[in-house]
Amino acid sequence: MEKKSFALSVVMERVATGNRWQSERWQLAGVLPDSLPDDGSLPPARTLVDREGLLQKLYGGFAAAIFPDEAEGYFLNVTAPEPRLFVMWRMNEDETEALPHTVTLSYNEAARWMDAQEKVESVAMPDEIFTELVAWVEANYRPPEKKQRIRPKSFESKEGRYKGGLS
Repeated sequence: MEKKSFALSVVMERVATGNRWQSERWQLAGVLPDSLPDDGSLPPARTLVDREGLLQKLYGGFAAAIFPDEAEGYFLNVTAPEPRLFVMWRMNEDETEALPHTVTLSYNEAARWMDAQEKVESVAMPDEIFTELVAWVEANYRPPEKKQRIRPKSFESKEGRYKGGLS
């Protein structure tokens, strides 16, 4: 099976809050199509907007790869009312800048990140990625078969439990 991935750039923004306890906050602003460098290096972050109350930075070099063992997570995403791209991000060491870490298309992977107390935000999935992901899910995802559940004896009626009669 061919490994599929989508080259992306992540836009993070710092916005003023007007709150006396927290003057600003970082958040995900968007995800854009990109091209990955041939040498495998990450391009430097670029400032898109820098004005009072708003700083937006573009981080390139991300890839949202499709892995066969995440097929159920992709299925859940494409069948959701609003399919999403999920971005996990962390603050840098001196807590001055938000740095995107990973991008995924899987609901399940994003849920695991959130369970691990990571910062995860999402944006609407672009139509081109949605179309390709739907095609991949249709070709590769098979829901698990439902197995016949064996009822414990304690759930059967008295007559069913004591077929031979009481001795």
